[in-house]
Amino acid sequence: MQDAALRLKALMEQLLGAPLPVRIRAWDGSEAGPPESPVLVVRNRRALRRLLWKPGELGMARAWVAGDLTVDGDLYAVLDVMAELVWERGEDARTLREALRDPEVRAAVWGLVRMAGPPLPPAPPREEVRRRSHLHTKRSDRRAISHHYDVGNDFYEIVLGSSMVYSCAYWDSPDGTLEDAQRDKLGLVARKLDLKPGMRLLDVGCGWGSMAIHAAREYGVSVVGVTLSQEQAAYARKRVAEEGLTDRIEIRVQDYRDVTDGPYDAISSIGMAEHVGSDRYLEYARDLFALLKPGGRLLNHQIGRRPWGNESAYEIDEFIDAYVFPDGELAPIGGTVSGLEAAGFEVRDVESIREHYGLTLRRWVANLEADWPTAVRLTSPGRARVWRLYMAASALAFERNRIGVNQVLAVRTPDTGTSGMPLRARSWR
Repeated sequence: MQDAALRLKALMEQLLGAPLPVRIRAWDGSEAGPPESPVLVVRNRRALRRLLWKPGELGMARAWVAGDLTVDGDLYAVLDVMAELVWERGEDARTLREALRDPEVRAAVWGLVRMAGPPLPPAPPREEVRRRSHLHTKRSDRRAISHHYDVGNDFYEIVLGSSMVYSCAYWDSPDGTLEDAQRDKLGLVARKLDLKPGMRLLDVGCGWGSMAIHAAREYGVSVVGVTLSQEQAAYARKRVAEEGLTDRIEIRVQDYRDVTDGPYDAISSIGMAEHVGSDRYLEYARDLFALLKPGGRLLNHQIGRRPWGNESAYEIDEFIDAYVFPDGELAPIGGTVSGLEAAGFEVRDVESIREHYGLTLRRWVANLEADWPTAVRLTSPGRARVWRLYMAASALAFERNRIGVNQVLAVRTPDTGTSGMPLRARSWR
């Protein structure tokens, strides 16, 4: 008798204490749940064992990455209705120990145990990182960056498109092209930094060289770009040579903490500060402050999270830490601004471009899905699933104001107080 979906639905609703907002399709072909709802496909009993051995987000992620759990239809719709149950529990969520005090919850768990079969825990997917610490040493940061970025430049070409910019684009219209929006973002950064011919720019976390090339080609500046990724550096150097800009751009495999050849006229840090860690943020800000000449500008482009009422309760996202950005941390924008000010910067402008990242991520997901067989061949099925889930879930998080992204313009204002900023700062638009 094919009834696994019906039993699973009943147990999940007993466990959650609420109707299940998705339709379930089980490994025996049975289905249960609202007919018009998005479909969550539980492909085998191993998915249940993953959830039982690691309840919550990480268990769901392991099942997804391993292919034990998938979606039939609109991934965004499933993520949206499941978010409050798994990914957006927040600081008020009950712990498993607290939940198990409820007799109905215990009964549901035992029901799932009986359905799951042999009790041995499945091995985590090979794409999972075994985290050692969040100390953010130079060695651990280099290892974390390699995990995230040394996936293969060909894979990133599929996802990012020809711009090869891995950060939030700046859209004039939702109907625009990704390439135009990324070009406009690089131009926005350059205008905020007031780049001019002959200036020296340090691009921290330079990626595949797009900002460095744009600044040198369009504004006539000399650029040093630093990255910890060997693959990024090789790709960026090739692009620089093809553009004929080797006399203006130097790409280094170097930790920003080891850059000693300042002062620079300007510094761009685009999507890099998320890797720094809260305990090291003041060190990061002080290092960049020391590398700027008096009057020099920093443009810090950084993802931020919503503040918690009890900040000590905040924990790094399990899925992202294990599969995407090992040791990555998000901070509220207030903490970012405070850290820059504590280092000596004068913060002159803060611009939120949150909605722009939702648009950007949806384009990246569409690129990945459009060339899925190639992406799988270039990496692995599990790695491709990681990226699809991560980017789709992140798009929803930006759209729902669960996280944001901000450009903070800061100046190393000299003792004279002359910042060099225009009276109407928004003139860079």
